[in-house]
Amino acid sequence: MNRTFRAALAAAHLVAGSLVGGSALSETTMNILSFEDLDGWEVDDHEAARQVFLNTCADLDAPDWQTLCAAATGIKDARKFFELLFRPVLIEQPNKEALFTGYFEPELEGALTPSARYRYPVYRMPREARAGQWLTRRQLQTSGAMNGRGLEIAWVDDSVELFFLQIQGSGRIRLPDGSYIRVGYGGSNGHNYSSIGAELVRRGVYSPHQVSAQVIKNWVNRNPVDGAELLRHNDSFVFFREVSRVPSHKGPLGAMNRSITAMRTVAVDPKFTPLGAPVWVEKDGAGPLRRLMIAQDTGSAIKGAQRADIFFGTGDAAGRAAGTLKDPGRMVVLLPIQRAYAMLPESVL
Repeated sequence: MNRTFRAALAAAHLVAGSLVGGSALSETTMNILSFEDLDGWEVDDHEAARQVFLNTCADLDAPDWQTLCAAATGIKDARKFFELLFRPVLIEQPNKEALFTGYFEPELEGALTPSARYRYPVYRMPREARAGQWLTRRQLQTSGAMNGRGLEIAWVDDSVELFFLQIQGSGRIRLPDGSYIRVGYGGSNGHNYSSIGAELVRRGVYSPHQVSAQVIKNWVNRNPVDGAELLRHNDSFVFFREVSRVPSHKGPLGAMNRSITAMRTVAVDPKFTPLGAPVWVEKDGAGPLRRLMIAQDTGSAIKGAQRADIFFGTGDAAGRAAGTLKDPGRMVVLLPIQRAYAMLPESVL
């Protein structure tokens, strides 16, 4: 390798450093693919993906991303744009299979004041939680630590729906007069997420293939005492902020503080995939999917290079579709050319 190329790689590694941290980098394998390797690439709607890319690319600070964002504006052939200026990179971790799940924006029934019906509060983040790990879900619900502090955004009528609102991270609350307020992720108590579906499997209540969001909701509603205890198995607790400035016809705000798009936005682990990057999804299982999406969101349960959550939209139909998704496949991130080659070990260059 000549000195000029080695120096260029060193500079590019500084640019790529924000993609995969040192410890995460040592645990991954990375391979640059060709676009011909992407199953179904040629028949996707690349223009739809370009439009979603434009929603957030202006917020990417790195010079290479800014150059690509400028190039994406007004381009006539979206497929050529992606093929000429990006390279597909497959990032994998040993012994970790790809897993795709789905998420959606739930709609809850609520009010701005509590009542016998609306008695489950949706909280803003308290100052104590900003310092790091704070009280567990159980402690927050039983200690009275949130009482009398004016942290309530609204009250809703279903504790199980509120629990799943926290898992989804955003949602709409329909008020008695028919209007809506929208809430988005405002922070958490710093504790790791624990799957209550996995806990039901561990207890022998269900087998893994039986578990879905609706199955869990039904079980909790049929078993109110044990159900409340099951929800407290998850120590993580999510706080919200009101984001009603987002028009109702647009999607909720994602991790990039921009509206996300049904079936074109995917939530990823930013330790491995940069937010704002195009991502090629090959989802197998029931209803196979081959589609170019944009990494515009994250989630507390989304951990790993091949772990992704597909946004299905708003409301009950989207929730039913998202709740049954648990499929294998693979995810390939599209990176600026220099950044892609900078990630590879020198031994393969």
